[in-house]
Amino acid sequence: MRSMVPFLQNADNLEYLDLDNNNLASNGFNTLFRALRNGPIVKLNCSRCGIDSIEIDSEHIPKHLEHLHLGENIINADGCHELAKLLQGGVAAITDLLLNNNKIDDEGVEILVDALQSNTSLTELDLRWNDGISNQGNEMLLKLVNNISSIEATLQSNHTLKRIRVEHLNQLERDEIQTNIDKATRINTCYTRPAREKLIQTQLHSQNRAELCRLQGIDRSLYNEIDPLHLPEVLSLIGQNHGRGEVYVALSLSIMTLFSTINRQRCIQQEKEYHAAKAAEHAEIAAEHRAKVEELENELVAMEKAAEGNEGNDDTEYRDKKRRRKWWWGLWGVA
Repeated sequence: MRSMVPFLQNADNLEYLDLDNNNLASNGFNTLFRALRNGPIVKLNCSRCGIDSIEIDSEHIPKHLEHLHLGENIINADGCHELAKLLQGGVAAITDLLLNNNKIDDEGVEILVDALQSNTSLTELDLRWNDGISNQGNEMLLKLVNNISSIEATLQSNHTLKRIRVEHLNQLERDEIQTNIDKATRINTCYTRPAREKLIQTQLHSQNRAELCRLQGIDRSLYNEIDPLHLPEVLSLIGQNHGRGEVYVALSLSIMTLFSTINRQRCIQQEKEYHAAKAAEHAEIAAEHRAKVEELENELVAMEKAAEGNEGNDDTEYRDKKRRRKWWWGLWGVA
């Protein structure tokens, strides 16, 4: 592999490299990964290459890499620590990570889940046939894409992953977990506002919520502690979906708190900050448009002056044109 380093470092058109079933081993893979750091590589397949340990330098990650296939190796939790560096919002934006048939256990799953909490690029994670992953690991994956422990946790779940594959487990309860993982990732795939849809389909649906609470080991009495700041949003969603009976009990217990002075102040302050941010955003956009209008105005003036010089037009005609143009911009509300 070392003999290939000069070639790889200068391969300006190398976007896809398939080394499946080559005896790279760990040293070869680590050397390869560093050699590709400045290249255009998009897809790298190093499945069945005898890789058991991985060393990833955060400063030497291929910045265009999207697809990384490392199936049928010997990667364990230590390797997951290194792979987590690719998932924590650095230069690379990995979209699919294939780790099937490795030695990953629940500890490795926990490491990957922690890295994926705020990840917004990975859409596919393949963990099939990692026999060290137990029911506990699968629960962590389910919580990653739909954490039922609170409304806030559901809203902050991962809404980017569109496929998580762990379907090698045959026990009934584990199959139920995979089914609910699939439901959550399907929402991520099919809806433009997946966080809102998960809230409607699970938190505000008694039967679905009961099933997820059982699978995640969550006490179903959590509605007694809804943050009052979330109640307006919950109420608006209930208004659009009938049959959400259980949540009304929680609302009746929390509604007085919602209108307490302190919480009203918090709500108003949050709304004020939101509108202030929007006003600043629109002001910036308006300033950009005004600058563009002025630039175009100056360009038109220069063109008209040049035309007047060539054709001998008098100043009166020029001023008339300028007045008409200002009138036209005024119709659009542009200063």
